[in-house]
Amino acid sequence: MEIGIKIKRLRLQLNLSQAELADRCELTKGYISQLENDLTSPSIATLRDILSALGTNLAEFFKVEEDRRVVFSADDFIEKHENGMLLKWIIPNAQKNEMEPVLVELLPGAATSVDYPHEGEEFGYVLEGKLCIELGSNKYVCKKGETFYYAADRAHNITNTGKTNAKFLWISTPPNF
Repeated sequence: MEIGIKIKRLRLQLNLSQAELADRCELTKGYISQLENDLTSPSIATLRDILSALGTNLAEFFKVEEDRRVVFSADDFIEKHENGMLLKWIIPNAQKNEMEPVLVELLPGAATSVDYPHEGEEFGYVLEGKLCIELGSNKYVCKKGETFYYAADRAHNITNTGKTNAKFLWISTPPNF
């Protein structure tokens, strides 16, 4: 890791000169220059002082930034067909995230299997068709352009009650598909 380059980047983000940073840390401008050019290495105590002057700390400074993927295409989706239902996991490995979005298509009369009570919440947006959401002993109709949202603390499932295919975006948190 190039400590000097990271320190310089932080200093420049704060619009500080080397002399200003040096003054804040009771160091010399020459020392900051050598440090930023990786010609010297600071002690832990000195590095802590410099980072404090730059508004950060050792943990944040050495935190490894994950280069997380942000955009996904149809080539990344995973599909599963079962009992008149097409499930498309539209974010790969979403079960490792806080929420799991799935694109679901149900043939007329098809239904998701009953999901028993579990921790979390579920949200859906109906893209096509008409659904019946069964939540415990209650039933709710949800049509194209409408959304549903519920705590998953009761048995629940979703049925396509229309005469055409129904398609909806289903998001569960925490992931459970």
